Amino acid sequence: MVRVELGRVVMRRMEEDDVEVVKALIKEGCEGTENRLILHILTRPLCLFMLAVLSSLLRCLVHSFILALAIPVFLLTVYLKITTPRSTGVLGSHRPYWDYVGSSHRGTRKDTLPNPHARSSSQSLPTNRSKNKAASKDKDRERSAEKVSPEREQAAGQVWVAECEGEILGCIFKESDQRAGTRRICRLVTGSWYRREGLGRLLVQGLEHRERETGARRIYAHVPYPSKVGEVFFRKLGYQLLGERTGEGEGEEEEEEEEEERELELESPERGFLGHAVTKVFFKDLSDRKVK
Repeated sequence: MVRVELGRVVMRRMEEDDVEVVKALIKEGCEGTENRLILHILTRPLCLFMLAVLSSLLRCLVHSFILALAIPVFLLTVYLKITTPRSTGVLGSHRPYWDYVGSSHRGTRKDTLPNPHARSSSQSLPTNRSKNKAASKDKDRERSAEKVSPEREQAAGQVWVAECEGEILGCIFKESDQRAGTRRICRLVTGSWYRREGLGRLLVQGLEHRERETGARRIYAHVPYPSKVGEVFFRKLGYQLLGERTGEGEGEEEEEEEEEERELELESPERGFLGHAVTKVFFKDLSDRKVK
């Protein structure tokens, strides 16, 4: 692990020349998530029953109990390997892929999130990055040749990166605003060398502060179903699992239950093979209407 000085971290919008770095970061950070999702689906009762039926049918054709058991599991695993990324897409986004080019920042002024650990209120971007940008001007021009309409940029969502001394250490994805007053975190990734250093908390809290300032009342986070680490992380930040009743009084409990039923219809978890949920939906109220 590498020690990170959180006060020197700048959280800014992803730009076009950051796209490949962010993609590599996501590939590294989400390694193993797909396999855990597949294992989760394979061990569901309905899926186990289906595999048992197929094995019984194959037992009549194959004179080997091991082959009759292994072939259905192997074929279903291959199928899930091919279809799971397409069916889940970016977890929590309800889209088959993420529009990296459309979501990249194009403004001339740097767009940053507040960092409470910063030594001064005015954060400055690292100087190392300007050298890298000068070396990749030609590539930037080629990418910028793709026209991005305001409608596409608005629908693409946003990606925020945590950068320190010219290196991108983590990122957080926010989907485009689908409903007034609500926001959705689709993915949160930190580099493997910089985990447990507070980067994830910094990104989430910075985004919460920004969205609260823009009038958001509630923010959702979609966590891969088998991820216990992600569940514990968001619970520590004050998030609650959608569907859990937390009201203290009877009247308050009934009101929360009705509200959660409405939210469950609008904010449903992602579903994969045989309709099994592959994400858990957590939420946090950004307003102070429940705080007394």
